[in-house]
Amino acid sequence: MQSYLVPLQHEFESTQNPVFAAGMKKYMKEQSEFYGIKTPVFRSIIKSFLKKHGLPGDKYLNAVIHECWSQEKREWQHAGIEILLKYINDPGRDLIGLLEFMIIHKSWWDTVDGIAAWLVGPYFKKYPDMIKPKTREWLESGNIWLQRTCLLFQLKYKSTTDTALLFGFIRELSGSSTFWIRKAIGWALREYSKTDPDKVLEFVNSYPLHSLSRREALKVISRKK
Repeated sequence: MQSYLVPLQHEFESTQNPVFAAGMKKYMKEQSEFYGIKTPVFRSIIKSFLKKHGLPGDKYLNAVIHECWSQEKREWQHAGIEILLKYINDPGRDLIGLLEFMIIHKSWWDTVDGIAAWLVGPYFKKYPDMIKPKTREWLESGNIWLQRTCLLFQLKYKSTTDTALLFGFIRELSGSSTFWIRKAIGWALREYSKTDPDKVLEFVNSYPLHSLSRREALKVISRKK
């Protein structure tokens, strides 16, 4: 264990709850083990830890994130995300390799979706020239979590969403039989419909989408009618 993370390990272990852990494991389809720390308590622990211990030095960041990802309990991966959030707006920092590592290892929606919206999204805003070549690489990778990230990284962009890019991703991935892609297509469209419902409606009505994607895409629009 990286020495920087030892105090956090002590906090997790002293706060763990086996009953909650069993419920979390069941909810997450047996994908991970848990300490059983509920979100408000987890956030309080992370906030206190960062306030007391600060951030790892630059040369230790990669090692710290990899250490978080090597741990069995899922709270560690979420801790890694929280730590990296403090670096994501630091200009000149090359984090794309680390972000890819986090997406493709121990992949499940609970980490990938946060990485996409809160880490990859801001990172690509800082480095827009990287978007097309990197997302092209991810689309062609065959990895559903990298593909899902392509669909979701603009979730918080609102009026600055590149709709041509988003709709292009959707066209390329709409033939996927994977639930996680179909759901992400609908989610991305639903989120953008809060900004431009007419454009989303026009796209949904002009392009054949899987029923799950279409249903998810129109949820907000349907409620407003």
